[in-house]
Amino acid sequence: MWTRPNTFESLVHIILEQQVSLASALAALNKLREKLNKITPVRLLKLTDEELKACYFSRQKMSYARSLAQAIQNREFSPAAMESLPDEEVRKNLVALKGIGNWTADVYLMFVLRRADIFPIGDLAAVNALKKVKKLPKDTSPEQILKISASWQPYRTVATMILWHYYLSLRVKNYNAEAEKIKKAVTM
Repeated sequence: MWTRPNTFESLVHIILEQQVSLASALAALNKLREKLNKITPVRLLKLTDEELKACYFSRQKMSYARSLAQAIQNREFSPAAMESLPDEEVRKNLVALKGIGNWTADVYLMFVLRRADIFPIGDLAAVNALKKVKKLPKDTSPEQILKISASWQPYRTVATMILWHYYLSLRVKNYNAEAEKIKKAVTM
């Protein structure tokens, strides 16, 4: 099970992961760590657009990270306060912040708060892995996916982690198969 501490840095990391590869999000986070040493709301808010761009932040993600930092600074949002709230209250608090939607809330609930019963319907890797495992058509509706995942309650997070591991293993297998094809083509 993958976990992260309940910190501003973890939330910034999840924001960076929105709609990009995990590798590019981690590269941006590492650049930011390099720049700030410790990632805090105060330190992030002191950075210029150019400094954040140099850390691979898009204009949109600059806005989201700054908005989160400002909300924490203004005491409008507290990661620590989320720990004692029910899932739907955590989600409500998170999606009220600029740039944070259900996917980000799901990942936060799963990785940071370690909630056991979350299925991130907006996560393409989890959904596609489920479709492959269950041999579902590509056009299977989100409602059908949610119905299937409901059967895993109260451990949908565990099932999602297994799906993610499966998805990653397929990517490695496909990468190795492609590398082998290239190797054969080059040596012919």
